Amino acid sequence: MSTSPKEGYFKFNPRFAGVIDFPPACLEELNRSREHLVRLKLVGMYTEGELKGVGYGNISVRSPGGFVITATRTGGLPVLGPEHYTEIIKVDIARNAVDFRAMTAATVPSSECMTHAMFYQADPAVGAVIHVHHLEFWKRLLGRVPTTARDVEYGTPGMANEILRLYRETDLPCRKLAAMAGHEEGIIAIGRDLDEASKILLDAYRIVAS
Repeated sequence: MSTSPKEGYFKFNPRFAGVIDFPPACLEELNRSREHLVRLKLVGMYTEGELKGVGYGNISVRSPGGFVITATRTGGLPVLGPEHYTEIIKVDIARNAVDFRAMTAATVPSSECMTHAMFYQADPAVGAVIHVHHLEFWKRLLGRVPTTARDVEYGTPGMANEILRLYRETDLPCRKLAAMAGHEEGIIAIGRDLDEASKILLDAYRIVAS
């Protein structure tokens, strides 16, 4: 199931665990935050260059069963419906496998779901995770905020373990913002909810954009 970063697909074994009907309030909150990020082009789809047609960025919130995250290949969609989300109910890093629920088995979780999972596992206070792309923003953050190793690829067990390392060895639990050196343009913000994660991300972004 693995592919190259250029193709933008998942690198783990997705295991469909059943159908879910998402609570409307949960998706309203996710869509409100995501649509703002889309307007800023922090979430979207590349329209030129080597990655043309590849979507980027994802967002998640903790749920009673695990966490709800945008599905793969949704970056280029301006508005998402229930069919574009999955609930991750189990992540097995050792087996590189993810159990998920969705409206259909074809709604596969985002390639970054193991990275999101590690934040939720590392800290019960984390209620939301936002992953965006922005080249200049990313360059400014590298080495200035907790930064993953350059030789660790996105969407892999290695990245999940790297997140755990940063959480234990750096000020990431307080800073709540990280850069992914091995995933060009990749930036992650976390918070107790989407409002806090969005504020942390956008406060830092405005400094770069101003």
